[in-house]
Amino acid sequence: MTRSEELQKLHEYQNSICECKLKETAIQPVFGDGNPDAKIVFIGEAPGKKEDETGKPFVGAAGKFLAEMLASIGMERKDIYITNIVKYRPPNNRDPEDHEKRECAAWLYAELSFIKPDVVIFLGRHSMTYFLPELKISDAHGKLVHRKIPNLPTEYFFPLYHPAAALYNGGMRATLLDDFGKIPKVLEKIKETRK
Repeated sequence: MTRSEELQKLHEYQNSICECKLKETAIQPVFGDGNPDAKIVFIGEAPGKKEDETGKPFVGAAGKFLAEMLASIGMERKDIYITNIVKYRPPNNRDPEDHEKRECAAWLYAELSFIKPDVVIFLGRHSMTYFLPELKISDAHGKLVHRKIPNLPTEYFFPLYHPAAALYNGGMRATLLDDFGKIPKVLEKIKETRK
């Protein structure tokens, strides 16, 4: 079985045992997508309408902007892995609630343990505050955070604003592109500390 097939099995199993009530209102679960051997895992907050329809994360306007930002640092979707903290679309695209994040957390931990990325990049405050509740996205964005978190295979976290924020706020777009441009240096820094 290939790594991709193993990951698919992991998703199917987690979906079968996940007790998140959003399952009842979503069309389908939205599995993480991308390279099972990625050095970078991006974690968003929850699937939106397009994601719920297609079963793939970040396929709407925010996904297009993410692809543009990846291209700006010489990467593509196939180089990374992307998932959400909540695997089912909240009704009317509302923010995921804390109990929904907790109900999907085992699934996210299983994904991260399987992939073992060098760095986790949070897209937006919802995924960041689940793991780093003391941080504010307005202070932490674009800064590498080194933290040991039980049962996580990485100690490196890099918070960013959510790409959707840039769609409603032009000034945020420049900030996000600027922060995103730091990712290659972040990877270098992590590699150096591991030597």
